[in-house]
Amino acid sequence: MTLSWLKRSRDRAEAPEADLASLIEGLPEDLKGPALTHSSWTRDRTGSYERLALLGDSVLGLSVADELYRTLPDLNAGALTKILNQAVSGTSCAEVGLELGIPEMLLEADPGESDGKQTPARLLLEGERPLPEITEALIGACYLHYGFGTTSAAVIRAFRSRIAMVRENQTDFKSALQEEAARRGETVSYEVVATVGPAHQRTYEVAVIYRDEELGRGEGRSKKAAGQAAAEVALERLGD
Repeated sequence: MTLSWLKRSRDRAEAPEADLASLIEGLPEDLKGPALTHSSWTRDRTGSYERLALLGDSVLGLSVADELYRTLPDLNAGALTKILNQAVSGTSCAEVGLELGIPEMLLEADPGESDGKQTPARLLLEGERPLPEITEALIGACYLHYGFGTTSAAVIRAFRSRIAMVRENQTDFKSALQEEAARRGETVSYEVVATVGPAHQRTYEVAVIYRDEELGRGEGRSKKAAGQAAAEVALERLGD
């Protein structure tokens, strides 16, 4: 099972370029229907979007984690985790769901009367959780129908702007450390304490110096990345 999953992950680069909306549109009814069905609309909860949302959450998380791992080699696990958590958050899923037209899909699947009143689907859309969960459910349905490679590639295209926005809004740890030190009437400096590996695959280790003492160290594939990692450690220690 694990080897098969990893193979599908590697195959993503060869997957056809289809957007997520097109994949959803092409889903068979036996998958799309449950993905747009709330548990209160069916006698059997297994016929609702809950199980598909669980699956889709994992597909989404692995897709974005794989993308971050491949495209951000200078970031450590902690930094990658912060970006991942924000990029796949409920808010992010809801925004993507709106772009995909999921509210309109849900209204079409509404079991109530379309008389302009508060039908079940309209009431459902007033809550915070249904939209992101249905987005995940449709991703899960796509995975079952198209496989991981095609679905993952489409998911990354759909979430790419969120990933980019999170990356841009990540804290500049060096600037934050400099501001914190200035508030204390101090300054910080950085020293490259180690360089490992050949020129094409070099890793740097940088230390932050504060009050003539080392306050933190970090590693990275560039001096800048190593300095950011060191500043993050230093900020945590200053906050203790």
